[in-house]
Amino acid sequence: MNKAIFLAAVAAAVLPFGAQAAPGTDGNLKILYWQGASTLNPYLSGIGKDVDAAALVVEPLARFDPKGNLITLLSAEIPTKDNGGISPDMTTITWKLRSGVKWSDGSNMTAKDAVFTWKYCTAPGAGCAASNTFDGVKSVVAKDDLTLEINFAQSTPYPYIPFVSSTTPILQEKQFKDCIGEKIASCTAQNFAPVGTGPYVVKEFKPNDVAVFSMNPQFRDTDKPHFSSISIKGGGDAMSAARAVFNTGEADYGWNLQLAPDVFENLVSAGKARPVTAFGSMVEYLFLNLTDPSAELGDKRSTVEGGPNKFLSDIRVRKALSLAIDRGEISEVLYADQGEPSCNVVPAPSQFVSKANDSCLTPNVEQAKALLDEAGWKPGASGIREKDGLKLKLSFLTSTSGVRQDTQAMLKQSWKAIGVDVDLRNVSGSVFFGGDAGNPDTRQKFYADVEMYTDNSKGIDQESYLSKWTCAAVPSPKTQWQGSNMPRYCSPDYDGLAKTFRQTGTIEGRGELARKMNDMLVQSYTVIPLVHRGNVSGAVMSLQGNTMNPWDSELWDIADWSRAK
Repeated sequence: MNKAIFLAAVAAAVLPFGAQAAPGTDGNLKILYWQGASTLNPYLSGIGKDVDAAALVVEPLARFDPKGNLITLLSAEIPTKDNGGISPDMTTITWKLRSGVKWSDGSNMTAKDAVFTWKYCTAPGAGCAASNTFDGVKSVVAKDDLTLEINFAQSTPYPYIPFVSSTTPILQEKQFKDCIGEKIASCTAQNFAPVGTGPYVVKEFKPNDVAVFSMNPQFRDTDKPHFSSISIKGGGDAMSAARAVFNTGEADYGWNLQLAPDVFENLVSAGKARPVTAFGSMVEYLFLNLTDPSAELGDKRSTVEGGPNKFLSDIRVRKALSLAIDRGEISEVLYADQGEPSCNVVPAPSQFVSKANDSCLTPNVEQAKALLDEAGWKPGASGIREKDGLKLKLSFLTSTSGVRQDTQAMLKQSWKAIGVDVDLRNVSGSVFFGGDAGNPDTRQKFYADVEMYTDNSKGIDQESYLSKWTCAAVPSPKTQWQGSNMPRYCSPDYDGLAKTFRQTGTIEGRGELARKMNDMLVQSYTVIPLVHRGNVSGAVMSLQGNTMNPWDSELWDIADWSRAK
């Protein structure tokens, strides 16, 4: 079944939209995010499981719809040049806020809260996960309670990054005013139960386990939400989550059902639930650590100060690993119609997609071996390559998932064929994707040579997404291990392109820059794309009003969800 046929089948399975109940009369909604939320503050994480749970409570000025279009949320309108919201020189964007929006504690939400949020995320020592979204911002000013002005240091033709999408919501100043700088992660009460403007409030939160929400009595839309409460349960794996939705009906919605194609097809065929899916820019990646993850380095482990990786600092080794991979086989066996092999960090939309790396679709084992020979890694007695008495053995970490462990096994075989040994390890997704600076097994700590997970852009423009790999985004103890540049890749040329991107206004120009930055990353072999994945979740047949959104939070329309009568 190809991707187009699969999506058509999914569309046909959706029930007609029925009458909606009065607010709060549909009872409890049970959602399974088998990677449990670790925090309800997106500024401490940036990963989907945490951002989505928080999206029920805290909101941005605007967000993206399922087609990637900007839509208002806390703003009254989307600022443009035509309506006077963007200055002629494109150095200022002025947002008009909705009137009458209240925090869940009954106080008024104002532009001053947005000013505070900017200061909160950019304060020295904060380690804010979304700090790159404020790159180029000179100041944020509350002109009055309902007028917010964002000033950029340079002309910024695409100013829709700060406070746009679920990753950069507005926080209440009154609640977070004492959580500035290095205190950002220690404000447990605030991070676990933020005051918000969304349809729900936090009733109970147990990190990596369960988040329970009740209706926000101050929510601006008096006709919504339809469910009186929501529980988002963590733990288990994609298979157990799928069974709870498609077999037993113990849950109403199951997130991120990354399952083998035959398993998923069998679940759907039972007819008790339906897939909820869409294709956006989601890619399953390998990230290669340019720093040394050796435990004996202590606090300098996986930091620039700890020195270069003993194996992967040589681009020839990194390239050899990429050349040995059969992406087509991984995609066909483990994803089928839910994915396709990818050579790009940016696989969509089409105007941003490069063709310069398509050769990766065909593995080249002999070239990979030749590169390792050239780098001085010669086959040893056991077939594993050696150099200066050191065996070429890599540590490979990812989250616990059937498909990911199968991918690890396939990659181990591919790399063994070129003389590279691999030590495979996996940890719970709640831990791997957590933001706890004290946990050694997070993706940010990256105490391994290779790690694997999925990432994607918010919205169709790629400026913010590609800025994830600038030098300033490298996680380290100085940032409380927050940051999005997992490989520790740092290139002044790349940073220069990121700055130029912020100042480029034409679609053609932005597309060209996105392709250049994509190619720099891919051809550095520090980020190795494997599969362009579809977003796949599942919903019981009685659930209505929900639409998969590949460009923003999966729970973006939670206030519209209801139970069919």
